[in-house]
Amino acid sequence: MAEPRLFLIDSYGFIFRAYHARARSGAPPMRTSAGLPTEAVYIFNNMVRKLMGTYRPEYVAAIFESGKTFREEEFKDYKANRTETPPDLLEQIPPIRGVLEAMRIPILEFPGFEADDVIGTLA
Repeated sequence: MAEPRLFLIDSYGFIFRAYHARARSGAPPMRTSAGLPTEAVYIFNNMVRKLMGTYRPEYVAAIFESGKTFREEEFKDYKANRTETPPDLLEQIPPIRGVLEAMRIPILEFPGFEADDVIGTLA
């Protein structure tokens, strides 16, 4: 019998990939009838469903960053070269969390730590 597998999703990694995949495709933005952006939600959902369908892990969790990390506190220039997250992407974070909740995927956040730190510790 195969060993049970735990998959840990770097949520913001998936979210940024989903957001930029649509942007690179040249497709028009996806919006609700109320005008809310949904393309990252849609693509993120597809990415997670494909992961689950292809690998069928016994356990899965979605890891999110939670506020400033200890590195940002200690090193002023840590990730200082990054641009601001686009507002239309930020709007999609709550619905993406809703997708994970609907899929019954636990969401883990540890204040002061990046998702990579948490994933590395749990793995």
